[in-house]
Amino acid sequence: MTDNINEKEVTPEVIEDAAEQDAKSKVMKEKDIDKVSKKQLIMKIAVQTGLYLFLGIMAIIVLFPFYWMLISSVKTLNEYNSTVPTLWPKQFRWSSYAVAFTGELNLGRLFLNTCIVGIVSTILSLIVTVLSAYAFARFEFKGKNVLFAALLATMMIPGELFTITNYVTVSSFGWLKTYTVLIVPFLVSVFYIYLLRQNFMQIPNELYLAAKVDGTSDLKYLWKVMIPLAAPTLISITILKMMGSWNSYIWPRLVANDMAHKLITVGLRGESFKDMSGMVDYPAQMAAVVIVTIPLFLVFLFFRKYIMRGVSRSGIKG
Repeated sequence: MTDNINEKEVTPEVIEDAAEQDAKSKVMKEKDIDKVSKKQLIMKIAVQTGLYLFLGIMAIIVLFPFYWMLISSVKTLNEYNSTVPTLWPKQFRWSSYAVAFTGELNLGRLFLNTCIVGIVSTILSLIVTVLSAYAFARFEFKGKNVLFAALLATMMIPGELFTITNYVTVSSFGWLKTYTVLIVPFLVSVFYIYLLRQNFMQIPNELYLAAKVDGTSDLKYLWKVMIPLAAPTLISITILKMMGSWNSYIWPRLVANDMAHKLITVGLRGESFKDMSGMVDYPAQMAAVVIVTIPLFLVFLFFRKYIMRGVSRSGIKG
């Protein structure tokens, strides 16, 4: 009986049935895999579509104010004050840019004041930042870590809290309505010192020891070795400091609001564009804002990679 059953199990018909079942199971598995892959593809497309849709909406939200600024600068005053806003000018008025330069705003003087404050404060701030970061990165002295921790703790305090005490201090010094009051109070930046210190600490200490063996002074080592190696971070600090000086408003408005020392952000206020009737020429004001924005836009456009590189290199170790 057993031999008969075994003979039946190995017959060609049985083998053919088994092969058909295997083929069917393979086909079913392939169909299941195709269904899963199609679902994954559909989910991937849906996620990508949702992501790009979200990014597109956010880009429109971010860019729309700049677009509105541009089109408003070439509108007529009547069209700008119209109850129904227009997304494209009905009539272009390029004279607003001429008014921004030749009117009471005196845009050229504001540019000069801002450049003087920005360049001088940036140079002096770089000197203070480099020397401070070098001291914290390479020198050993008592209380170094405690002092550096105390400096970092000041970053937790909003700068606006120092406005009143700083104003009282500079008033007692007689610095009001001078370039000094716009430059000196902001020469030290704890964030820039921290940023550069982290970059300096990435430079191998063996270079410093080898330089000391050769009789190189600390300042020469700083100038010949550390500054060239930390050039990306220094470029980032320079750009950020210039942009900060260009964009500062509250402090210059408080301590130097006269035309001889007024900065460009303060000069863009509405009273600079009022006519005899007291109405503000908003298109001319928007044109002035466009002119002021272009330098910052160009700086970021051409130097953004240095900013990113300097910040990323400073955050590797520390």
